[in-house]
Amino acid sequence: MTEWLQCLVYFLLMWPLKPMGAFPRSSRDVGGSRTQWDVPCRENLEYQQGNICCLNCPAGTRLISPCDRAGRRGQCEECDDGTYTEHDNGLKHCFKCTQCHSDQEIVRPCTHTQDTECQCKLGRFCDPDDACEVCKRCSRCGTDEVVVRNCTPTANTECKKIQPISDSTSAGTSVTLVCVVIVGVVLVIGIMVFIFVRRRRATGSQRNPDGLKAGQHHSDTCPAEESSNGETRRPSRMNLIPSRQLVRALSSAGTEDERKVLCESLSSSASNSQHSLTGPPCSAFPAPPPPQASPVVLRQPNREDEQFPTLVPVNGEESLRSCLPYFEEIDYDLHKRFFRHLGINDNEIKSRESLPYDDKIHELLKVWMEKRGREASLNDLLKALLDLNHRRTAEIIKEKALDNGHYVCKC
Repeated sequence: MTEWLQCLVYFLLMWPLKPMGAFPRSSRDVGGSRTQWDVPCRENLEYQQGNICCLNCPAGTRLISPCDRAGRRGQCEECDDGTYTEHDNGLKHCFKCTQCHSDQEIVRPCTHTQDTECQCKLGRFCDPDDACEVCKRCSRCGTDEVVVRNCTPTANTECKKIQPISDSTSAGTSVTLVCVVIVGVVLVIGIMVFIFVRRRRATGSQRNPDGLKAGQHHSDTCPAEESSNGETRRPSRMNLIPSRQLVRALSSAGTEDERKVLCESLSSSASNSQHSLTGPPCSAFPAPPPPQASPVVLRQPNREDEQFPTLVPVNGEESLRSCLPYFEEIDYDLHKRFFRHLGINDNEIKSRESLPYDDKIHELLKVWMEKRGREASLNDLLKALLDLNHRRTAEIIKEKALDNGHYVCKC
């Protein structure tokens, strides 16, 4: 009787522990199979085969039959000619080698471990960040531009505008040239006048007018001039040189009248010569007006600068799955860069090349959700589009998610 009571007490104590999780459940109790989270295979080193992880086949080979024990490698076979695999993999088929287009040339031929490498021919280029379907013709710089960098197979020609000479510099150069010309003209005139005076002096020293003694100067016979302050001054010796025209015009009225006319004429000519030698200063020319400052243009706010809103799911993970078809808006040339940015490797992208584009986008998004698990969020997908400068596509997907009631904006 005592033993029976002990068994009953033991049974009553142990019975509540089972639903409370006292005994851990094995992975085989959940539906009889293991999931990807239960079997953590090493990425890029192993692949999942049922409930075990097998080692990947080496690059340049494909899988023929999987392994039967965890941590082992199955049967692998080398890729056929014209096919390749660049990385360790668990694929059953190798990728077909790329064929270069007619406007491209082969840089490196295809092998079992690498694809064909093509580049545009001379005079054409293709941006390596975009899908190179057609090589574009290299641009030529205009007449008002200079070449900064020549065209290469992966980059177009870079040109730079020739900077025009500023108005202030050209105006200052013009004023300087005018001043130089004026100074040169004044110097030439001065030299010509100096030569002319020297010749007249030599002629006057040889032909003295009648009534003058040898060695006597005209200053002795010319009347003195009275200045405005009352002082008496006589014309200089240089100003007393007679001219041929003046000598011929003299009359024979008398020596005294001849002397007076000669002195007045020489004083006038000396005054005119003095004015000719003095040129207008450079400051007499008006300075060019200062260049007007260009008006300040206020920068208008751009929509690209606005912060992208954060979206909150209405129905948890189901809201994210409902928005996956919206990502068919992604351009074909962008989708590979988009999924690489999300952490999807090239083998997984290329393994779905045979699918239609919409199905390929859907399958790769599912792969991303499986990797992220509960951390998968629509905001991460939209941020990836923003990082790749495709804000318009992100805006379209956001509007569809809001209009269909799958998400709401976080205020």
